[in-house]
Amino acid sequence: MIDIKALKDNPEYRAGAEKKGASADLLDELVASDDTRRSLQTEVETLRAEANAAAKDIGKADPSEREAKIAAASELKKTLGAKEAVYAEAQAKVDELILQVPNPAHESVPVGDEDAYEVVEVVGEQIAAPPMDHAEYGHAMGWVDTELGATVSGSRFAYLKGEAVLLELALVQWVMAKLVGRGFNPVIPPVLVREDMMVDAGFFPTDRNQVYDITEDELFLIGTSEVALAGMHRGERFEADGLPLRYAGFSSCFRREAGTYGKDTRGIFRVHQFDKVEMFIWSDPAKSWEEHELLREIEQEILNELGFSYRVINVASGDLGDPAAKKYDCEVWLPSEGTYRELTSCSNYTDYSARRLKTRVKGEDGTALAHTLNGTACAVGRTLLNLFEHYQQPDGSFVVPEVLQPICGLTTIAPPK
Repeated sequence: MIDIKALKDNPEYRAGAEKKGASADLLDELVASDDTRRSLQTEVETLRAEANAAAKDIGKADPSEREAKIAAASELKKTLGAKEAVYAEAQAKVDELILQVPNPAHESVPVGDEDAYEVVEVVGEQIAAPPMDHAEYGHAMGWVDTELGATVSGSRFAYLKGEAVLLELALVQWVMAKLVGRGFNPVIPPVLVREDMMVDAGFFPTDRNQVYDITEDELFLIGTSEVALAGMHRGERFEADGLPLRYAGFSSCFRREAGTYGKDTRGIFRVHQFDKVEMFIWSDPAKSWEEHELLREIEQEILNELGFSYRVINVASGDLGDPAAKKYDCEVWLPSEGTYRELTSCSNYTDYSARRLKTRVKGEDGTALAHTLNGTACAVGRTLLNLFEHYQQPDGSFVVPEVLQPICGLTTIAPPK
């Protein structure tokens, strides 16, 4: 949720929101609605004070004056009730509008649609396509069964089998150990959360169409453990010297993939259920951009040690989700498609989520909203399919990445006969 005061007083803050696609009409309406709300709030507070004073006067009044005092107090109470109703409507209007305004983009974010990104770094060579693409190879090795997944659950579901399961578990264990070594606390959070948690984490209302809901229980399946991790310190106040707090969450995640009909339908690139290790940080506002660079550093370290060819991009303003002030994507070279495809990303939400979460930090200069950041350490399914193409051998065998060999106990996996 944005800072309305900054929207009114800081032209650069407003420009950052417009950079993300917020219309001038929406911003003007929000400012006007907030001015109305504030004016009504003053009137309500004045009437409440008058009503309280009138109630006290009744007890002090002579018997001859009491009836008139009671009548006057009753009228004040009615007037107050009517004004409170108008104020409640004005507050609801502000609440509705403010959720439609994205977090202003950082000044370093390039302006434009998804193709206006800035390439920050390119690592490795664009290797040639292997004999089989990831979908063909996963099927040939008996590791990915999308047909059975579709029979049991519908399209965009799959069974992961055999050595691929051992590779997944090794990836999760290896990444988790790396993050713990970097000071992250491991967490397995709930995958079902309440609606207010989806709002506070910044996913509702904009991403509601991507989320599976359990209507009867008023719960929602998370699309990332970031949502549940954000709820761990809702409403708290940190001491600045106790930050940053870094968490590594592992969970299954769920996305409806609305609007992607016919896109990435083969293999496990775009599925409804997937596992992921997510990094989440609570930061002192003064140090959140340093934490953002740390997330990028860790993501690149993981990609480097897995031997991937990839590039890092500074995502353009038109492709940023509402909560992010800035986001890096790490896109791995997918040989079979001859292009880079997103594997991980990391974002600085600044105080956008913390304002909804009401989580603050107390420092030498007073109390301010904390900053939140998140980054994907390992999107397991997409990591696996990239491994299928990068480590597939001409004879059909698979060489296990060196960093995973001690964990899964495998070195080279022969194709089935």
